[in-house]
Amino acid sequence: MIGIAALWISLLLLGGGLALDRVLTNAITRNFDDGMNYVLTAMIASAEIGPDGEVLFNREPADQRFLEPNSGIYYQISGKGHEDWRSRSLWDRALKVNPNHQDDAPHIYDSNQFPGEDLRVMERSIILPGSDTRWMFMVAQAREGLDAQIKTLRSTLFESFALLALGLIVLATLQTIYGLRPLRMVRHEIVRMRAGEKNRVTEPMPAEVLPMVEELNALLAHNERQAEEARTHAGNLAHALKTPLTVIMNAATAQSPDLGDTVIREATTMRRQVDHHLARARAVGRRGAAQSRAEVWPSLDAVERAVQRLYPDVRIDMDGAKDASVRVERQDLDEMLGNLVENAAKYGGGSVFATVGRKGTMVEILVEDDGKGIPEADRIRIFDRGVRLDSGKPGTGLGLAIVRDVAEIYGGSVRLEESEDLGGVLVRLRLPAG
Repeated sequence: MIGIAALWISLLLLGGGLALDRVLTNAITRNFDDGMNYVLTAMIASAEIGPDGEVLFNREPADQRFLEPNSGIYYQISGKGHEDWRSRSLWDRALKVNPNHQDDAPHIYDSNQFPGEDLRVMERSIILPGSDTRWMFMVAQAREGLDAQIKTLRSTLFESFALLALGLIVLATLQTIYGLRPLRMVRHEIVRMRAGEKNRVTEPMPAEVLPMVEELNALLAHNERQAEEARTHAGNLAHALKTPLTVIMNAATAQSPDLGDTVIREATTMRRQVDHHLARARAVGRRGAAQSRAEVWPSLDAVERAVQRLYPDVRIDMDGAKDASVRVERQDLDEMLGNLVENAAKYGGGSVFATVGRKGTMVEILVEDDGKGIPEADRIRIFDRGVRLDSGKPGTGLGLAIVRDVAEIYGGSVRLEESEDLGGVLVRLRLPAG
């Protein structure tokens, strides 16, 4: 940032300095030329033709430097067939005249015709009254004074702009260092958190970085919640596996005759628990993705086709908002809808109806069946792991528990009600709208 600022400041000041130098140099040169033009005009105004046809001044130029030899300012009047009339300051020198060059308006140019003395020359061709000769009036002045003024100007400009550039670069440096100070404070706070001295950024921060600090603290809180959930899940899984393992160990130690059946039964229980906790772990891991989004209708349509192959005699109807989407990973949405629709097909009377709708910031998915229903006293207990009200049909008793856990992980909810239209169970699944 400091390097870019220094480069940009230098380029701007260089461009501005060159432009200002050009403007002021032209102004000084134009002022210098105006002085010469004034002298030339005065010479032409006071010139007249004498009795012998030569040019005379009816009044001498007021500048006394024309009388001092080599004074640096000179004049000369030349005409074809006439002797040049030169100022005394020229002494034994003469200004060069181009006989083929005629200027009705003042013509200005630089000349180095005098060794060691650069000149600025202004000339003009005039035909005076009483003469047919075209006279060339010339005024020359040494550039030494003009060049000295330009040199002083450029030296002043260079020093001023260099000082200005240095000041601006120092200011940009201080501004950058001071402006980035809050980020260094955040870095120090993160170092302290990594060292275990604190778990949040608590130092007061400027308003410009406060949103970043708030998001950082929110991210830390989110990670802590995920870590706590992971520890809880690990503890729950260990607790769930402890009892089946104890039963297997006891049967093996006692050399029980039904050891094989015991191992199969308890292994099935352990597998059920592992599947349940893996589903929760996957949902927790995917929840951190800010772009999680799934279309409800394609997922519901895929589930309907899969369940229809398992239960071909069951009729499954769907209705509602086909463009609804939820902030849930597609795989988790498929798992929740699959459990709900499969349960309705398995335990219902042959008809399943799924409806998709919106309620504010949530999307509601209703799954109804025409089965016997669930008593109100059991509608909460059935969400517990392993609880089955109908043990006559195959199952693990974890479907609704998985639906509840995954929905809550994404900020949604699920509850059981009675279907007014079909008479069986109505499952109301609510998920954040995408």
